[in-house]
Amino acid sequence: MPIEILMPALSPTMEEGTLAKWHVKEGDEVKSGDIIAEIETDKATMEVEAVDEGRIGKLLVAEGTEGVAVNKPIAILLEEGENASDVKAPEKAKAPEKPKAAETKPAPDAPKAEARKEQILKPAPANGMGSRIFASPLARRIAEQKGIDLSSVQGSGPRGRIVKADVESAKPGARKTAAPSGLPAPTSAIDARAFYVEGTYEEIPLDGMRKTIARRLTQSMQEIPHFYLTVDCELDELLATRKKLNAEASEGAKLSVNDFLIRAAALALVKVPMANVSFAGNALLKHDHADIGIAVALDGGLITPIIRAAETKGLAEIAAEAKSLAERARNKKLKPNEFEGGSFSISNLGMFGIKHFTAVINPPQAAILAIGKGEERPVVHDGKLEVATVMTVTMSCDHRAIDGALGAQFLEAFKSFVEYPARMLL
Repeated sequence: MPIEILMPALSPTMEEGTLAKWHVKEGDEVKSGDIIAEIETDKATMEVEAVDEGRIGKLLVAEGTEGVAVNKPIAILLEEGENASDVKAPEKAKAPEKPKAAETKPAPDAPKAEARKEQILKPAPANGMGSRIFASPLARRIAEQKGIDLSSVQGSGPRGRIVKADVESAKPGARKTAAPSGLPAPTSAIDARAFYVEGTYEEIPLDGMRKTIARRLTQSMQEIPHFYLTVDCELDELLATRKKLNAEASEGAKLSVNDFLIRAAALALVKVPMANVSFAGNALLKHDHADIGIAVALDGGLITPIIRAAETKGLAEIAAEAKSLAERARNKKLKPNEFEGGSFSISNLGMFGIKHFTAVINPPQAAILAIGKGEERPVVHDGKLEVATVMTVTMSCDHRAIDGALGAQFLEAFKSFVEYPARMLL
């Protein structure tokens, strides 16, 4: 019997991907473990291996096809004695056409522009009120099992699609309540195009990474009660230690300030273990290791690869791993387990001259550290005015998991390691 090769779920949160490249063609014999295709997600490009042995009978999805849903058939594998002519398969999906450059149109007159703005800003109809409900197959199945009316669920997926997490958190039988009389009904997100004349801007479609960033960080700010704690750290001793170590290090094994900060954060989490947690609805997950995510800027987005069990690694090992992760992140070669999860993150914008900023928490983590630029500032030591290299650090905390006093204890421990780096060796 012909075997369907399905679009794999390369990570727990993946719902769709791009079939970037086929490594096989129709008629090719494959064995279990052979590389048959490359799949692009919003964060990485991964190779797909054959699970069964046989001959490729049909390729159902063309190279370059975007938005291929997880578990959708992408090819047909024939077993011994089977013929491709006996397989009835859907037509191959066409590769997406490149968007045409926007043509410059004459500016619409004022009445037309106002009518367009009014149309775009009009509230979107509620689910079930004459509009189609968009939900993943898994979400529909869970909703049916739990007795959940999908019209009552607000989707958090792409274009408002209802995904697994939405129905798992919904209450069985719950329905949306109508807005109280006299109050305006909630509206959909404002479309910025309503405020500008066509032809005066270039419209750049969002790629998969930017869509995911927009969705996840919007969800983070809406669902996670953020609060912020800020502390100044003096860097002079750390910089002197780094200079001495780098002078003795071999070429290519140089330590960065960020490497020291990663280790300091990991050791601070060991010292204050209740800051090394994730919020899980009805419980806190207290992590065994300090898995530190490091924000890496990419073209059109960012990703946070993770240094696992950073508290067990020395500065040289952290430096080598951070460099490798950042390089593979920029080439989209990371595996899902290298950028998903983690227990804490660091975002460092000091190299761009940023003195102070706040960062958005990356779920499922409960905190992130925003690192500013180290610069010379006046400080007072023992009643004397002196000059020191000072760095401002701001911790964003999930108030459901970390209270103010606990966050302050973590920053106190972090500051002690930064200002006296010899403590990192104890």
